[in-house]
Amino acid sequence: MDEGGMPLLPDSLIYQIFLSLGPADVLAAGLVCRQWQAVSRDEFLWREQFYRYYQVARDVPRHPAATSWYEEFRRLYDMVPCVEVQTLKEHTDQVLHLSFSHSGYQFASCSKDCTVKIWNNDLSISLLHSADMRPYNWSYTQFSQFNQDDSLLLASGVFLGPHNSSSGEIAVISLDSFALLSRVRNKPYDVFGCWLTETSLISGNLHRIGDITSCSVLWLNNAFQDVESENVNVVKRLFKIQNLNASTIRTVMVADCSRFDSPDLLLDAGDQAGLPCRVFDLGGDSEEEAPDPGLHTSGSGRVKEGLRRMLDSVLDGHTQLSDCALEAKVAELLAQGHTKPPECSDADTRNKYLIFTTGCLTYSPHQIGIKQILPHQMTTAGPVLGEGRGSDAFFDALDHVIDVHGHIIGMGLSPDNRYLYVNSRAWPPGSVVADPMQPPPIAEEIDLLVFDLKTMREVKRALRAHRAYTPNDECFFIFLDVSRDFVASGAEDRHGYIWDRHYNICLAKLRHEDVVNSVAFSPQEQELLLTASDDATIKAWRSPRTVRVLQAPRPRPRPFFSWFASHRR
Repeated sequence: MDEGGMPLLPDSLIYQIFLSLGPADVLAAGLVCRQWQAVSRDEFLWREQFYRYYQVARDVPRHPAATSWYEEFRRLYDMVPCVEVQTLKEHTDQVLHLSFSHSGYQFASCSKDCTVKIWNNDLSISLLHSADMRPYNWSYTQFSQFNQDDSLLLASGVFLGPHNSSSGEIAVISLDSFALLSRVRNKPYDVFGCWLTETSLISGNLHRIGDITSCSVLWLNNAFQDVESENVNVVKRLFKIQNLNASTIRTVMVADCSRFDSPDLLLDAGDQAGLPCRVFDLGGDSEEEAPDPGLHTSGSGRVKEGLRRMLDSVLDGHTQLSDCALEAKVAELLAQGHTKPPECSDADTRNKYLIFTTGCLTYSPHQIGIKQILPHQMTTAGPVLGEGRGSDAFFDALDHVIDVHGHIIGMGLSPDNRYLYVNSRAWPPGSVVADPMQPPPIAEEIDLLVFDLKTMREVKRALRAHRAYTPNDECFFIFLDVSRDFVASGAEDRHGYIWDRHYNICLAKLRHEDVVNSVAFSPQEQELLLTASDDATIKAWRSPRTVRVLQAPRPRPRPFFSWFASHRR
């Protein structure tokens, strides 16, 4: 300041100097005097700091909920759960899956040690209950999910049947008494199972038709098996879907359309430098091969004629087909006259979507199937099992299918159920599946794709930072999770990863000693993340802001810049 109290340096010059500093230095310089403090909070200055530090493309706008560039910078640095606060070592083998209760007060873990553990989520996490599933001939537990009111826990695992056949089973556990309420067979075991309502869950069964042809039946099961009313079924068939080329339905989940309340994501894939936007489609090769919109009686003549022409061509030697290709072609043609079209609905917001992985070319799950569940299908009440059996002659058509041209290894829904996030390892460009039992090789890089279930379109560029190394014939699931602002995933490179959903940038790498199989955000506190690993541990991660608040002797946290300066990433 000069003798008259006026600053010797104009604000514009100080601004230019601050532009050459890093974020921590700018915050420190702001403590020198009031003038520097005012310049250090300049919006244009922090916009430059934001784009430069996080390397976000300049055409990406600020998050619509952000109040300032400074606060947005602070959110991404100070509120990402990247500080390890606790390591849980109660499991004795690989930990495969984590799931939170809707209240956030509890979470469950599944492991190769064949236990389902239920934990109290407090400032210090503690074990509440451990259920050993080995007495029920389980090999290991692999998945769990709390029902909507957090009164029941669905636990899924691999079941050792007769002659060491490997199938699956779902157990329902009461969270009041920890009693085992019911057990439901589940085949194949990687259907996992899921809740449809608070007291009913979806399981799968697989029926072989040929060497590479089968049908998957999805069942609606009552969580309480001691149903006395003759008007309520213990189990009721939901859908019956044909499988071709050794594929099966796996990884079922339910999206609730009534929860679609978020604004459209800003980075629509169609607006990104002319990148193609994938759209959900039924995937027929031509109009002639599409399922007949009427019942099978109206299309039976066309199907028989198609079969006759194809068989004549094979017998005359004009068409050369392997046994597998012939079986798949015959099954596909027969199903055209035996597949019910999707039921019409009036866009009822109470409807739900059943989402699962499937395929049409190989056993490797490379497609996402979506089937609408109408309100009258969401209950086991109705005719007793066996009535209306005439409909068994039909397969159910899917409402939407998307092919990701790679091996799907994980799926997760945003909290409002509108966006579907998918972990996929891509096939080489232009690859052709000649043998359904030999899928193409898959990339080590994992693409995290995003699909809008409201518009049925792909949005956002694929997120890529994590990797996997297991070959396609041994590929396993890596569970991801989505919070309001972030998406997280495990990887085989011994790290968990966190990205920002709006800016599509990787914000943190979370270290383990082995493969990270599953991640889970607290549904009530996205600044808490859990990671589960093959190293038999579960780690709890909190944001720097939360750690600072919990450790401070006084309620007021330390200044942001001091934390920033001492914890540079």
